[in-house]
Amino acid sequence: MRDRPVLLVIAHGSRDPRHAATVHALVERVRSLRPGLRVETGFLDFNVPSVHGVLESLAAEGVRDVVALPLLLTRAFHAKADIPAVLRDAPARLRIRQAEVLGPSPLLLSALERRLYEAGLTPADKSSTGVVLASAGSSDPEAIAVIADIAREWWHTGWCAVRPAFASASLPRTEDAVRELRALGCERVAVAPYVLAPGFLPDRIARGAAGADVLADVLGAAPEVARVLLERYDAAGRPALTALGA
Repeated sequence: MRDRPVLLVIAHGSRDPRHAATVHALVERVRSLRPGLRVETGFLDFNVPSVHGVLESLAAEGVRDVVALPLLLTRAFHAKADIPAVLRDAPARLRIRQAEVLGPSPLLLSALERRLYEAGLTPADKSSTGVVLASAGSSDPEAIAVIADIAREWWHTGWCAVRPAFASASLPRTEDAVRELRALGCERVAVAPYVLAPGFLPDRIARGAAGADVLADVLGAAPEVARVLLERYDAAGRPALTALGA
């Protein structure tokens, strides 16, 4: 494994300590799935170590190859602007490949269902349950379209209905989608947060779920999420990809 690139997981960061704790738990699960792979964590804001600090340390150790993986579910501003800017400022000796964001992925749909079942639903409840796919929200039209596509895809797996909702920047809000599913006649309504870690916006989703029957947990360190990280790492590590800074 020594000749494999280091995996640098890049998280946004948060003042909420639950965020960093969840990120670290997810990284530990990734390590457990791929023993021998070096996995580091860097944060864009609020938490340490910073992405820049990790990259400086890796360069000082003599590391050459890094796969930088945005811990994001959609390709919005952070994936398109913030993270590439930070990586461009990395030490020149590093060859850095930026991996794709985590979503969309069938594994993430499996993780969403895992969380709903952990919250009390069963596969037998699917046809009578409407689900709110509640994401953080974005001003990026591409990111919003992806969430709508995921909701449509998930509905085709047997749920009564699936509606997207957003905690910020876009509409509808979680509470609006809950009311819409009630009006559709779904026997029960569940809210599935399409977010990776607790924090301000997930808490807003939870408040909006007050009228629902079931509120699932965030995706967190679900094994399916860890597997997606490794899939993105493997794809980015293929030699055919052009490396940043090469």
